[in-house]
Amino acid sequence: MSNKEVGGRIRELREIQNYTREGLAEKIDISAKFLYEIEMGKKGFSADILCRISRALLVSCDYIMLGEEPGGHSKEKIICVLEKLEPKQTSRIQDILKILYEMCDVI
Repeated sequence: MSNKEVGGRIRELREIQNYTREGLAEKIDISAKFLYEIEMGKKGFSADILCRISRALLVSCDYIMLGEEPGGHSKEKIICVLEKLEPKQTSRIQDILKILYEMCDVI
């Protein structure tokens, strides 16, 4: 696990999710210059910043640090997504889950 590999994963995730460097930096409350240095492997970062990055990019800290496939932590990813939903969206998700649960009883 090198700073360069970790930074590359962060950059790749940021680009996949269509964040600008400035946009992600603002979201996680660091400077765009510091995010650039992280992405290039020039600087390390604290556990607090790691958590903020992982939440913003909807992946586990393990994925950022170790490169494990994001699908391996799908429960964590789902929880992160659900935490960001508005109440109206949460209610719709609950309705869908109820329907799926009822369908399982029929099968």
